[in-house]
Amino acid sequence: MAEESSEALSDGERLQKVLARAGLGSRRHCENLIDEGRVLVNGSVAVLGRRVALESDEVVVDGVRIGVAPGLRYVLVHKPTGVVSTASDPQGRPTVVELVGDSERLYPVGRLDTDTEGLIILTNDGDLTFRLTHPSFGVDKEYLAWVEGEPSRGTLRRLREGVELDDGPTAPARAALVAPDLIRLTLHEGRNRQVRRMCEAVGHPVRRLVRTRIGPLTDRRLKPGAWRDLTTEEVRSLERASSS
Repeated sequence: MAEESSEALSDGERLQKVLARAGLGSRRHCENLIDEGRVLVNGSVAVLGRRVALESDEVVVDGVRIGVAPGLRYVLVHKPTGVVSTASDPQGRPTVVELVGDSERLYPVGRLDTDTEGLIILTNDGDLTFRLTHPSFGVDKEYLAWVEGEPSRGTLRRLREGVELDDGPTAPARAALVAPDLIRLTLHEGRNRQVRRMCEAVGHPVRRLVRTRIGPLTDRRLKPGAWRDLTTEEVRSLERASSS
């Protein structure tokens, strides 16, 4: 194994310890990752013995950023209808953050309309929040939309190719008919009420809308109003999905 570099930081935690705690394997396995040149710290190849400042350093393994800052938390919530996707609400409506019932400062990743239910992530990781919500990173979200009427093949083709809205055409999406009045729609944009506006534009207003997937993340067992912390592997899968 490589000797400790003279350039290694004198403070902070040893890199292999941080990687092991992030779920990348045993301490020895993480040392091998470093020796093989697969770990970058702030854009430079790390060496064994390197220490990292948890509050500021960026650690990347095989091209995927690893969250190392202390106190980061990631919660998956199944938002019911009637709950707003904000940390607080001036109108006094229940918020998705209140569902978790924790004094910790967590913030929603993007938004779901008040009358839309489904999966939403709460976290205090600002960098991951940006990459999951910015369309340039291409993280898709999947919805089930119960609509009025029975969409035709031509309607589905219009949804796939993009629909003209008042704020411009939508990007191509994936659309499939699950039942005569049920569309599965997958898109990576996040415009205000986009799925509802797209369906209305093609003549099939939405009666019920549920978000069922965020990138690689889904959980059919999570009931409306319920929540759970993400596993380390789930967080890593979100990091991989949002790495450009």
